[in-house]
Amino acid sequence: MKKVLFLSAVLAFTSCKKEVSESTDQTTEAYSEGESAKAATPEALGKEIFEGRGNCTSCHQTDQKVIGPSIQEIAKIYKDKKGDIPTFLKGNADPIVDPSQFSVMQTNFAVTKTMSDEELEAIETYIYSHLK
Repeated sequence: MKKVLFLSAVLAFTSCKKEVSESTDQTTEAYSEGESAKAATPEALGKEIFEGRGNCTSCHQTDQKVIGPSIQEIAKIYKDKKGDIPTFLKGNADPIVDPSQFSVMQTNFAVTKTMSDEELEAIETYIYSHLK
């Protein structure tokens, strides 16, 4: 059973990494400054990035753990611990939600480190919009 679980994690890790590297090349062209201006609110921009070029939905779902913790769990823990999501996404803070999955998340820093402060704050706003 442990071997199956480990193999699943490795396959998920590789698939996340592959998708990130493919979308990284498109990031500059697909999302220019004008793209950010199209979103009506920071929450809408955050959702657009989270579901689009951020590729976050491949590991994070709204209310259930898939590979990474759910959006609701992330929001609750970051709020309770007064964490800073943009700082974490820049790679400048330790994981506080699920440290065991940190190595998987690190592969996505190649994408999130290229995002502007406005975009990272929009992702944070989108995540916090899932608090109950």
